[in-house]
Amino acid sequence: MGTSYGLIEIPSTTAAIDVLDIMCKTANVEFVTWEKKLGGRLVTIIVRGTISAVTEAVEAASAHAIKKPVAKAVIANPHEEIVKIVNKSASRLQ
Repeated sequence: MGTSYGLIEIPSTTAAIDVLDIMCKTANVEFVTWEKKLGGRLVTIIVRGTISAVTEAVEAASAHAIKKPVAKAVIANPHEEIVKIVNKSASRLQ
């Protein structure tokens, strides 16, 4: 579906699910994986899509989330090593 990644790190699993819902409803992005740290107190959501869709999704989720995100990023045309890391994380979910 595209060659860009969008990442948002936010406190709590509930807020992360809310962010993912906002991202998927805002733009044509696909959920890739999530990482839970500190027992779920920090959660990173990763989505994939075109650069414009990912940017729109990250900005909307960042603005409308139920908690303030700790960090956000959009990676356009990620290096193959980044793709490997994300794929490795995603494969743990299956």
